[in-house]
Amino acid sequence: MNLEELHDACMALPGVTEGFPFDEMTLVMRVGERMFALINLENHDAIISLKCDPDRAIELRSRYEGIVPAYHMNKKHWNGVNAESDVPASLVLELIKHSYDLVLAKLPKTQRTVLNL
Repeated sequence: MNLEELHDACMALPGVTEGFPFDEMTLVMRVGERMFALINLENHDAIISLKCDPDRAIELRSRYEGIVPAYHMNKKHWNGVNAESDVPASLVLELIKHSYDLVLAKLPKTQRTVLNL
């Protein structure tokens, strides 16, 4: 998967918005007011930072060289996933959805109602 495919996969999810709150090179994907994915557009590799269940994060890091603790994020809850590595595209898509679902579940009911989610 390349950067464009990662972007498209995130934007295909309901209620997702994008922006550059930190700098001009870090694209942040949000559902409601919360981040679920970050893509560094400056990096030549297709790396996406995704929220992950802590136990699953450890297991994934041990199985795939392309999954590491996310740079500048809470290492317990965020993975950096290199989509051009040994990580299958189907798993990358699953992890994007997993991150989205984790964040969506934490949104207040009022925000989910406004977003029709």
